[in-house]
Amino acid sequence: MVERKPEWPENGDLVIATIETVTDYGAYAKLDEFDKRGLLHVSEISSSWLRNIRDFVREGQKVVLKVLRVDSEKGHIDLSLRRVTKRERIEKIMLWKKERKGEALFREVATKIGLTFDELYQQAGEKIDEKFSIYEGFEKAVKEGPEALTKIGVPEKIAATFAEVGKDRIHVKVVKVKGILEIKCMKPNGVKVIKEAFAAAKTEKICASSVKFYVIAAPKYSIEAQAENYKKAEEVFQKAAQSVILKITKAGGQGTFRREK
Repeated sequence: MVERKPEWPENGDLVIATIETVTDYGAYAKLDEFDKRGLLHVSEISSSWLRNIRDFVREGQKVVLKVLRVDSEKGHIDLSLRRVTKRERIEKIMLWKKERKGEALFREVATKIGLTFDELYQQAGEKIDEKFSIYEGFEKAVKEGPEALTKIGVPEKIAATFAEVGKDRIHVKVVKVKGILEIKCMKPNGVKVIKEAFAAAKTEKICASSVKFYVIAAPKYSIEAQAENYKKAEEVFQKAAQSVILKITKAGGQGTFRREK
């Protein structure tokens, strides 16, 4: 993994494991994230009566297990399958997939820049891991631009490459909020005032949000705000619309806005 993990897991950790050997008394599993092996005792496979262990686990299967006990001196790790809830399993698998994708993207950045994996980790990976995960670093670079990484100390060239690679490989979900602006400015410079009001509103972004304006038929204009969730989209919609109307009214015009249903 990109993030520097400890050598041994801790009690209570959820781990991704590969079943290597199935026996009458349980199964031996390789902990993929730690390169260690542990025992999944038959009593920790299922809460219900178990007739055949292979009905629950089989060689080569990927499973999410909970660490019960760790004895690093003896090299023993006791694992459990039955104590992992459905929600824990789903969340752990999603996290593991993101970590693997983050590592692959990280290696791609290293290749593009001409650095080794370790060199890139020293220059940027450590800083990103301190604030969030590597995958989240790519997400932030896509949503907020390279500035999301440069502000935590990542060199500009590396941050720009993170954003470039991320945009090609990560799909960022966005939601849209739309509305109608009706604005008038009968002053001699009215057209210029309206254009400047729209331009100023576009620069007032909030987090990963953006706003766009389209002409319907003067004095009506469409306003569209985009963000990663409805709360942020609504926030940028309100702020942008109010910004436009404020500038128009200060210049002697008038305006209103409404949300589209």
